[in-house]
Amino acid sequence: QRRLVELGGGLVQPGGSLRLSCAASGFAFGLDYYAVGWFRQAPGKEREGISCISSSSSTNYADSVKGRFTISKDNAKKTVYLQMDNLKPEDTAVYYCATRGPSCGGWRPIEYDVWGQGTQVTVSS
Repeated sequence: QRRLVELGGGLVQPGGSLRLSCAASGFAFGLDYYAVGWFRQAPGKEREGISCISSSSSTNYADSVKGRFTISKDNAKKTVYLQMDNLKPEDTAVYYCATRGPSCGGWRPIEYDVWGQGTQVTVSS
C-alpha cells in the first residue's frame, strides 16, 4: 500500500523557518518515477498547490511562496522536503504532500493520486 507521511509542522513566529518532510513507503521504486507536490489548505479556503518536484528534480513554485520556500528530495531516503523560510501569518494552513506521474504539470489536486494526512503549520506571534 502506497503511503505518504508528512512531518515537521508546528508553531513558529513570523519570519521564522520550518522544514517539512514527506516520507514515502510502499512505492515499488521509491520516488524515482513520481513527481511530488506540496499543497496547503487554510480554514475556509480551497486546497492550494504551492510547490512540486518532478522525478528528474525539476522544481516549480506558486507565486505566493517563490523565493521563500525550497523543495528538495532524497531518493535514497524516499523523502521530499519543503524548507520554509521567512514565514508569514498567511502561511498558516495544513500542509499536504501528494504524488502524481513523473512530471509536475498543473496544480489541480485531482491530478495527484496518493496523499498524506497533513501536518499543521501555524505562524503567529
